[in-house]
Amino acid sequence: MNRLNDDEDEDATEVAPRPRRKGIYILPNGITLAALFAGFYSIVMAMNGHFDVACIGIFCAAVLDSMDGRVARMTNSQSAFGEQMDSLCDMVSFGAAPALIVFEWAFKDMGKVGWVPAFVYIACAAMRLARFNTNIGIVDKRFFQGLPSPAAAAMVMGLIWVMDDAGFKAVSHIDWLVGVTFVVTMYSGLTMVTNVPFYSFKVVGSKRTVPFVVIVAIALGIALVALHPPRALFLIFCVYGLSGYGVYVWRKMKGKRVSVIAISTDDPDEQGLHR
Repeated sequence: MNRLNDDEDEDATEVAPRPRRKGIYILPNGITLAALFAGFYSIVMAMNGHFDVACIGIFCAAVLDSMDGRVARMTNSQSAFGEQMDSLCDMVSFGAAPALIVFEWAFKDMGKVGWVPAFVYIACAAMRLARFNTNIGIVDKRFFQGLPSPAAAAMVMGLIWVMDDAGFKAVSHIDWLVGVTFVVTMYSGLTMVTNVPFYSFKVVGSKRTVPFVVIVAIALGIALVALHPPRALFLIFCVYGLSGYGVYVWRKMKGKRVSVIAISTDDPDEQGLHR
């Protein structure tokens, strides 16, 4: 009788269906790969001296990066693979690529001293992305903890694009411009790892309504960018890159909460900021 039961168990084991392999969602991950290609393309263009095209590539990567997560949520195709893929691609497009481009553009003739701002930037980008991944469940979704890496990259690339458009093609011998680039690169890198709150704009585009004036402001912004993309984009991201400190100081002066770590992990949006 026991032998019969053992045979039945063996048969059941043999016919048990094999676990189904998990596939990969092609739409959001395809957008992520496109952002990665834009970052890679920017590096190649900078190596060939086409810094204006390299800057455009980074801005395109930023646009694509803002799309992949939203597309994944809209199509209900989020996955752990997609999250890790997005983080690794961000490290290339907004960490390694801007650091290499700005080094090639301004710091390559400074010797090892020129490594400092480029390495500080790429190291801060890596730490910022790692902190974002670990704190994703406890941070108030209305704010970023520190300057987001696409905005940091946009500040550095915006400066290069503006100067290149103004005729400064080789700047490693122009001391004042190298100094300005040094300051902007260090500021962008270090601001990524601060606890300063930067508005995430995640409310915009959701199911919540916004005042009509917001649509008018968006239309005006598009018109201004169309007039002169390098200057307009650089100005916009400079304002955004400074806005977090403005919010921090204003809330401190008012005695309000300034940290973006939510009190409750159950509903970070409603708990808001705390000390």
